[in-house]
Amino acid sequence: MSLQLFAPCPRGLEALLAEELSELGAHASTASDGGVAARGDPRLMYRANLESRLASRILLEIECAHYRSADDIYRRARAIDWLRWFDGARTIRVAVSAVRSPLASLDFVTLRVKDAICDTFRAATGSRPNVDTRNPDVRVHVFLDSERARFYLDTSGDPLFKRGWRTGVVDAPLRENLAAGILQLAGWTPNMALLDPMCGGGTFLLEAATQALGIAPGASRSFAFERLRCYDAHLWHEVRAVADAARQPLRALPIHGSDRDRKAVNATRAALRRAGIDAAVALEQVDLLEACAPAPAGILVANPPYGVRIGEQAALAAFYPQLGDRLKRHFAGWRCCFFTADTRLPKLIGLKPARRTPLYNGALECRLYAFDIVSGSMRARHRVDPSTARERQRVPSQDDAATSARASSDEPETIRRP
Repeated sequence: MSLQLFAPCPRGLEALLAEELSELGAHASTASDGGVAARGDPRLMYRANLESRLASRILLEIECAHYRSADDIYRRARAIDWLRWFDGARTIRVAVSAVRSPLASLDFVTLRVKDAICDTFRAATGSRPNVDTRNPDVRVHVFLDSERARFYLDTSGDPLFKRGWRTGVVDAPLRENLAAGILQLAGWTPNMALLDPMCGGGTFLLEAATQALGIAPGASRSFAFERLRCYDAHLWHEVRAVADAARQPLRALPIHGSDRDRKAVNATRAALRRAGIDAAVALEQVDLLEACAPAPAGILVANPPYGVRIGEQAALAAFYPQLGDRLKRHFAGWRCCFFTADTRLPKLIGLKPARRTPLYNGALECRLYAFDIVSGSMRARHRVDPSTARERQRVPSQDDAATSARASSDEPETIRRP
């Protein structure tokens, strides 16, 4: 059976996701703004849900049709054999998104698609599915462009960035699939040393450690395709068995995390323990301005505050030069990568980025700045005594950085198609 799938992802990671889906068995994959269209068999659908580190969801396309009005969309939805896909006892939710659609009200289109589904079941069985907008059994997504309506079934359920490991004790607004993409863009591989000196809830550390140990991102959760009529339990068991066999024995890894906030360190340790890998990662409570490289070479990656709260702009302007000085004095041989929406960082840190990559954290445009630290090649703009650095300017913690400007991890990304 050949399936047409669409995998949304954080904007900026589309090319990486297309490569990942090809490695998972996609016959063809095409990147577009906000996701990747791929063709494959049911095994690909199962593997992508279980093993993709970059996708937000895996959507199964069941219909594509031209439309001019909401009534056209109702008729197209009414013609779909919904009973083929799920049982009428399942609860449903319909979500509609659009780019350049001529229709004025997406809420009205959502209502019409819901009516079409319910009318189909009522005509065939005498009863209709109930709607559950919070925790439905089946999610139906409709995407409208200027001429066509595409109907999808969500095979994932909860967004795939919800791995099931985070405890939620500390605000950690960076989604796991975005963190996984940042690690790839930073050039990190499992045999390299890694340090996150502002670990917050431990997202970078969890993504790196599970990848190094061969643990599938979806190993600790369930999926919506298990509630569809096309679910093949035997094939799913086979896919899971192969993924489980790839898991490596637990061992200490060259992965290090720290934060000045004890609550953040404890939350990271709890998340690692929940994933069963707390022995693999070294953690300590230390201020970034007092941190030292744990190895002669490696990758440092951090998600500092964005400077959106009152007073943060001035605090960060004082902090960045001290950070640049610390990196130049103690991280020679390292690539240091910072993901932020604060475009002042390169100038104030006093280093020239080797690479700057545009990415989005939800709707917020950000940059991933990569600095290659070479011993003696750059002079610090401001020399700071490390013994007094923390007294003069404390590093803003990841807990301080949680603001409404960052994307909520509770809502799925809007499906975007060209």
